[in-house]
Amino acid sequence: MFGRKVKVGVAFGGGGARGFTHLGAIKAFEEFGLKFDFISGTSAGSIAGAFYAAGYSYKQMYDIIKNVKEKDIRKNIIPFTPSKIDGVGEIITENLGDINIEDLQTPFAAVAVDIKTTKEICFRKGNLAKAVMGSCAVPGVFQPVIYDDMILCDGGLQNTIPADIPKYFGCDYVISVDVNKSRTYGTESTKFFDVISCSIRILMKSNAVRGYLNSDLVIAPETKRFKSTKTEGMEEMIEEGYKATVDLMPQIMEIFNKRKITKSKRDNKDITFIR
Repeated sequence: MFGRKVKVGVAFGGGGARGFTHLGAIKAFEEFGLKFDFISGTSAGSIAGAFYAAGYSYKQMYDIIKNVKEKDIRKNIIPFTPSKIDGVGEIITENLGDINIEDLQTPFAAVAVDIKTTKEICFRKGNLAKAVMGSCAVPGVFQPVIYDDMILCDGGLQNTIPADIPKYFGCDYVISVDVNKSRTYGTESTKFFDVISCSIRILMKSNAVRGYLNSDLVIAPETKRFKSTKTEGMEEMIEEGYKATVDLMPQIMEIFNKRKITKSKRDNKDITFIR
């Protein structure tokens, strides 16, 4: 086992609109010629991961998302009620086609949660758009996604930084991108959406620790000044992701140059794998 080229995976974490920051990291990976052996993503990270796994360049992704507006994602016309998440599916199918996960160029997994069983669902096969929609379906913001006999909600409820997934599928090392490191702030508001949002942040705070433990390196851009529910500041978010990744490039390159395997810290007894 020693002396072989190591397998390196990348995990893109959730963070709502802060997910634009993932593009900056991808831009840096591309400029330094890095190719990952496995890609995983949760919520907004599953969108970035799907396009990255399809072989899309930074420029191709940027050309798509630069015209995306909040109304394209959240189409609900009734105030204070969860929206359908069809807009996310449309972004996938209009650009990548109505394809399956197994059709992507690089092995990819999208993480969601089945609220019927309460289990984390790791999609390694099946309809790409449906899996990504389920991964992004934040409770209270979007309606759950029905997929076969599952009722899917945002993967961040169980695994907001899915670093353990690439290791399960054979990667020796995993580099993670956490675009939401300021997830821990509270609220003084008693409004419905503010309470729901804060509750989800509390849940994601605890399971983000799992992501850090399973990562060999975490890229954590500064995104506190951006709102996870607004697309304003997209260019600045991309730049933050790029700068944070370039700053860590010596450590990233060191991982790619390693020649020995590491022991995984994962515990997958509560994950259902669709593969």
